[in-house]
Amino acid sequence: MITLALSKGRIFDETLPLLAAAGIRVLEDPDKSRKLILPTNQPDVQVVLVRASDVPTYVEYGGADLGVTGLDTLLEHNMEQAAGARLYQPLDLKIARCRVSVAVRADFDYASAVKQGSRLRVATKYLGIAREFFAAKGVHVDLIKLYGSMELAPLTGLADAIVDLVSTGNTLRANHLVEVERIMDISSRLVVNPAALKLKREPIRRIVDAFASAVSPDSPD
Repeated sequence: MITLALSKGRIFDETLPLLAAAGIRVLEDPDKSRKLILPTNQPDVQVVLVRASDVPTYVEYGGADLGVTGLDTLLEHNMEQAAGARLYQPLDLKIARCRVSVAVRADFDYASAVKQGSRLRVATKYLGIAREFFAAKGVHVDLIKLYGSMELAPLTGLADAIVDLVSTGNTLRANHLVEVERIMDISSRLVVNPAALKLKREPIRRIVDAFASAVSPDSPD
């Protein structure tokens, strides 16, 4: 059995065409089913639905043979592992594109605060990414870990800035926040358990090769 770990939402939806290219069709709609393990039209392939932040962990420790996860999640996972995550990362799937950015209240002078060497309070769930980014700039920050409703932090005075995913920017604008720095572009990656690749080499290689063929060669990196 080949087990693929996916998270609900945009990554799941945008992975479906890649699965189709590999001849794999998920037989149940995750939004209508309560099942966490979904069958496919291939009797030896199943999909497990896990929280987005858990996909690298499931793949690394063998709960799944392969998975699809955002670069942001993958970087944070790698930073949390003392020796680095043991994951094979064969493909940038170029799906679920967005960016990690710094945002502040529209009336907050971020540039002046940074120039004056002010110590900033930054709310984020991306502690590793934020820590490395501000350290490289020489900006002193106190990081506040949050898991949701990041936009509230500057509005309530909890933080001066946030580091979060941005796609269209509509949510920021609706909450009177502005994007002041772009940290990195994000897309989703295919990750594979190295032991599974050795034990189930042929079926996993077929999926990897089909995904690779389906990823547009014209897509910019």
